[in-house]
Amino acid sequence: MQIELNRPESHKDLFTRLGPFIWINLLIAFVLMASTCPSCFLSLEGLKQLFPDFAFSFCISSALSYGGSVITRWLDRKIPWVLYPFGRLFATVGIYMAYSFMVSFLFVFVFAWLTGQLAIQNIPWVEIFRLTAFPMQVALIIMAIFTTWSWLGEWRKSAVEAERLKAERFASQYQSLKDQLNPHFLFNSLNVLTNLVYEDADRSAAFIQKLSKIYRYVLEVQQEELVSLEKELDFAKNFLDLQKIRFEENLQFRMEEEKGQQFYLPPLSLQLLLENAIKHNVASKENPLFIDIRQKGSELWVSNTLQLKNQVEESSTGIGLENILKRYQLLNAKAPIIKKGESEFLVILPLINIEQ
Repeated sequence: MQIELNRPESHKDLFTRLGPFIWINLLIAFVLMASTCPSCFLSLEGLKQLFPDFAFSFCISSALSYGGSVITRWLDRKIPWVLYPFGRLFATVGIYMAYSFMVSFLFVFVFAWLTGQLAIQNIPWVEIFRLTAFPMQVALIIMAIFTTWSWLGEWRKSAVEAERLKAERFASQYQSLKDQLNPHFLFNSLNVLTNLVYEDADRSAAFIQKLSKIYRYVLEVQQEELVSLEKELDFAKNFLDLQKIRFEENLQFRMEEEKGQQFYLPPLSLQLLLENAIKHNVASKENPLFIDIRQKGSELWVSNTLQLKNQVEESSTGIGLENILKRYQLLNAKAPIIKKGESEFLVILPLINIEQ
């Protein structure tokens, strides 16, 4: 059992936390005394003789238990069982046994000095080390309890988190698919296609090809947690080319990718940003909308000129920026940065290197 002793909210909370801690260590001390001298419990004189050893056992058990709790909580933050099982096991054994030896040695030394069993001028180091072996055995038992408790707690938390992530991922996939088939977007695409069929057969054919690539990509990445930057940029280009057929020179864009290291990001992140940029900003001949997508090392900078419409044409689906932030959070990745200036809106997407 891990006992939390950090800043209790009230005196009642203090006793609530200390109660189990005290009773457990009293029980440990009682069991130790009963196993070493059961006959001492049969007489008052025996109990009097047993009391110093009982107090010693209780104090050292409390120190070892509290230290084990602190070490376990610290290791839970630094070396989780789920990510580093063997490293965590070695760290637990090494750190706790080192702590236990120092505490046991100190308690044995002080106890022997207080009871007159040694003189400072002539310290029997060999005997003290021998006496330290018994509390170290107690430490092994306590370590086994804390290790098992911590591992089971982390395993349960990991199982619950996995189920939550599965549910979140399913909901995100469902909402994302529904958003891609947004009737407004589909209607606008088909409306542009209808006009192109009568005006320019070649452009209408190109439009159909890009539209099919967009929906094919959407369906392909529905089950993926991450996609390569190259694929996402290729999709973004098809998406912007499709929009450019609709807006013509009213929409301008530029894309720059650095060759070399392979990076990944959540699928359809760019599509969500591009849709938001087009949906919320004016794109006219007098004020063309400019979108810039540029890789800078392990980051992808996506910016657009900020020229907001008085009224947004399409209702927000609630999946845009919030969806991207949530998916990065679920991946335990660095959070995107959002900056809104007077004339520019910028989103910096951290790129993920899965080889690290």
